[in-house]
Amino acid sequence: MPGSGELPSRQPAPIIGREAELAMLRGLVDPVPEASQILLVTGEAGMGKTVLLADTATRARSAGLLVLSVTGRESESRLAFAGLHQLLRPVLSRAADLPGRQAQALTGALGLAEDPVVPDAMLTGVAVLTLLSDLSERSPVLVVADDAHWLDRSSLEALAFVGGRLDVERVVLLVGARGQAPPAGFDRGFPDLHLEPLSAADASRLLDGQPRPPRGRARVQVLAQAAGNPMALIELAKVIADDPAASRRWVAEPLPLTDRLSAVLTSRFAALPEQAQAALLLAAVADGPDLRVAASHGAGPDARALAPAEQLGLVKVDRAGLQFSHPLVRSAIYHSAPFAQRAAAHRQLAGALHDQPDRQAWHLAAATLQPDEHVASLLEATADQARRRGGAAAAAQAMERAAELSPGRTDQARRLVAAASAAVPTGQGDWVQDLATRALAVTAEPELRLTARHDAAWALAWSGRRTAALSALLSVADEASRDLPALAWDALGSAATVAYQSGMPASREAVRRALDLLERQGPPPGRAPGIDVNALRLWIGASADPIGSRNQLLPYLREIAGSPIKEPSLWRIASAAWLLDESGLAITLLQDAMQRLRAPGVQGTSGGSLTVLGWAYIDTGRWDEALEVAAEAAGLAEANHMDIVAASADVITATVLALRADSAGTRRHVARALAAVDPADCGLVAARARRALGVAALADGSYLQAFTQLRGLFSDDGTPLHNYASYLGVADLAAAAVRADRRMEGCDVIENALSRLGGQASARLEQLTARARGILADPSNSEAHFDKALADPAGDQWPFERAQLRLDHAEWLRRRRRINDAKAVLTEALRTFRRLGARSWAQRATTELRACGVAVTGAPADPNALGELTPQQRQIVRLASDGLTDREIGERLFLSPRTVSSHLYRSYPKLGVASRHQLRDVIAGTIAPAHESAESRDLL
Repeated sequence: MPGSGELPSRQPAPIIGREAELAMLRGLVDPVPEASQILLVTGEAGMGKTVLLADTATRARSAGLLVLSVTGRESESRLAFAGLHQLLRPVLSRAADLPGRQAQALTGALGLAEDPVVPDAMLTGVAVLTLLSDLSERSPVLVVADDAHWLDRSSLEALAFVGGRLDVERVVLLVGARGQAPPAGFDRGFPDLHLEPLSAADASRLLDGQPRPPRGRARVQVLAQAAGNPMALIELAKVIADDPAASRRWVAEPLPLTDRLSAVLTSRFAALPEQAQAALLLAAVADGPDLRVAASHGAGPDARALAPAEQLGLVKVDRAGLQFSHPLVRSAIYHSAPFAQRAAAHRQLAGALHDQPDRQAWHLAAATLQPDEHVASLLEATADQARRRGGAAAAAQAMERAAELSPGRTDQARRLVAAASAAVPTGQGDWVQDLATRALAVTAEPELRLTARHDAAWALAWSGRRTAALSALLSVADEASRDLPALAWDALGSAATVAYQSGMPASREAVRRALDLLERQGPPPGRAPGIDVNALRLWIGASADPIGSRNQLLPYLREIAGSPIKEPSLWRIASAAWLLDESGLAITLLQDAMQRLRAPGVQGTSGGSLTVLGWAYIDTGRWDEALEVAAEAAGLAEANHMDIVAASADVITATVLALRADSAGTRRHVARALAAVDPADCGLVAARARRALGVAALADGSYLQAFTQLRGLFSDDGTPLHNYASYLGVADLAAAAVRADRRMEGCDVIENALSRLGGQASARLEQLTARARGILADPSNSEAHFDKALADPAGDQWPFERAQLRLDHAEWLRRRRRINDAKAVLTEALRTFRRLGARSWAQRATTELRACGVAVTGAPADPNALGELTPQQRQIVRLASDGLTDREIGERLFLSPRTVSSHLYRSYPKLGVASRHQLRDVIAGTIAPAHESAESRDLL
């Protein structure tokens, strides 16, 4: 027998018309899953999402799964990590078992840490992933997030992060959301089950199952109005049973289905006794946890007053508390009440929430129509708390509402600017723009206006509108140069980044002019927080003109690199070193930057550093490592809404695949990159994409296609598509031109392009230029170009480009019948191509050697055993060989420990080892110098 106040358990009603959906969902949990499963369940209000998810949860419990669930609530959608706290509450005691940094990040995000660490959304996501992985070691886990469209943004992003990285863990993630589109963060190709309306036959069966099903004309009217929506069928059938004339009124009052349902629910609410209405409105205002707190303080609704609402099926009350029968019920009740009644209920709840200031502040804000500094101050404090916990969206929302309630224009403007700055990391450019525009409308204070314009400009850049962003940033730098030099330098550094991404000559020239102006103004007085003028000056100069300004900037670079460098300046200095073709220095600095960004207590977004490191690895012949950092950058980009980083990661991967003759993979990654950014507005990605496609076509022997792609790196007059990336393709363009019988056109374009260069070229560009001219020259003049480049030992820093030069030189030598000279050069080139896995070029070198009369053996078994692994497996193996545990590797790569362990287990047979203790020897063997490898001895 149920205890006092408890309802007797009822057998759930049969679910009609969802047999296929039930089978799919039940199959995810019974039999018990052996690996991860993810499914989004979407559909319009009333389609049965909650019923299906509840059925799945019941089946999962019966099968022995641990079930963790969260239901999104509109009232909590602006509270950072409120949904995640609700989901993990039953297992929070296990957070203490997480690695130290993860435990600190998770408890800090949930507001449970006495001394919160610097917020880190990625680390919080890793902590949730590790926690679920640990739980799944004991028993499989089902995670159910219903009404996900009402979850706060921080919780949604954490769940999406977990969903994107679940692999071999025995974790099933089900996410239910209203509408056609998936909720924020889940729009990246997750499996989706969309609930369609019931068929006519199933709708009739459901109607027949109601206590008082309509008949005749009324039945036809209900079926027509409900349009296959299960909730509508049930509710409209109740209306007809109570008021048979209702169907006739529906013909005269055409309403959308949701509005019709709301009207039905509102009329049912209005029929309740006054005491029941008051209790139900308080429940609708509280919407969950606040109701329990209010009840504990004697401010909750009277259970007896709720009895009539229970009898009408509007709510359910049991030991777990009060639940509305459907989110539409809560919404209809809340919005049907006059504002004065809603405000009174909000104030009643706020009075009971003294120990939860964030919830108290939002209830008071909902009860306030006129400006109120007290409430605005409470919201500002809430925003500060959300920011410290890593809830950027929640912080911006609270500050935005605080601005709306600010009595004075000064405080209103200050809070709007703060809201815009807080919203930048969310990636919601339109929101940032709106906040900044509103701030500009209410303040004339110069610093606030310039800060707002800076935020708005960054929002433009985040949303891919780089031309407009550059103009806005340059304007801020110009106007701030006299009185706010620190802000001016910061804005110009951002402008230089945008200009570098665009690659347009006019953009770079505008940045150079602004730099000259700031240089004349002198450095800002004192030390502005986060502003390193020396690093900014170096980055701005190098990005605007990496070739023409090289001689001037190199001494400056070496001076700065020889001194202690603080983060975040390190990535700018390292990027400048890479642009100036100081590749070795760039890698050293970038690896240092990555180590610092991964250190405990450091907040930073390493996506930009990773992509530059990826290119530097490609340049220096460390292609497997390039793939690894590209994969890591792609994960960061996904979690932080960084489209340019995502595109760069894809073109890095595409370039390595092109060099290794995987043309299908190249095209796939290039297509993704060009879908992420507008190539017309981002010359950097466009040029890199063209070069990858051109190299892939060269490797395939599609020479005309290769020439067409590479020809697009320059206009007819030699203007580069990108001021740095285009010039890296000059030698490949020359090779394609000759093989496509477009020698004269290729020669004209390349000479026009090279004539635009100022200053002294780097050893790398000299080598590429010499190879291009040697290929295009009359055979009697080619050797001088080849010899000039090969005479400079600095060219060995870029092994693949050096090997290409050797191959072209050797082909020329053989055609001049200098066979013995060609053999040695070809042998050296072949060693490099085989070591890198550049199959197409290795085949060409082998063909040339055989034409020289050399019996070349087939390519030996890959001495680099890592070549058989995926990029992620290679990265895991390298970290494990360094002594990192599975948990430490998972934290680094945003994977669960179980996934790390699985990848290692699958990698051991491919590497010929039995345990992680042997990995160090494998890694040491794969990075041995080429001249020491067995391949070098067995090549011929």
